[in-house]
Amino acid sequence: MTRAELAELHGDELIARRHLPAAPARVWAAFTSPTSIAAFWGGSHAVVPPESVTVDLRPGGEFALDTRAPGGAVRRLRFVYVSVVAPRELVFDEPVTGLRTTVTMRAAGDGTDLTVHQRRLPPELRTTQAADGLASILAALAAHLRH
Repeated sequence: MTRAELAELHGDELIARRHLPAAPARVWAAFTSPTSIAAFWGGSHAVVPPESVTVDLRPGGEFALDTRAPGGAVRRLRFVYVSVVAPRELVFDEPVTGLRTTVTMRAAGDGTDLTVHQRRLPPELRTTQAADGLASILAALAAHLRH
């Protein structure tokens, strides 16, 4: 991974930027379609069973998914949308920890500049491993969009 493909940890914030080879509408669809979410959300460290993904795309709506680690451990993740501005921005909270994620998509040249900004990271996610995990998810997203 190049420096531009890494996620940067700053205190209780994690920021990742990536130029993606797809128009903003395709990137938006990847973040809001259950099939696409399943294809990339686990990155290189987990599998997301497609049937586990649910999306209710509206402020106050939820999206949820299961991640299955290589050892077989399954973890249910649940998020609540705060803001939905198609095809430019998604803001969602993880209710258990209070983690807020803002996903911003901006047309740029032949594709989309994507920024994922996580705020209010709980102490257990203020790690290099968490930053590497986010970078891995965005690498999987880029690969998914190339297909």
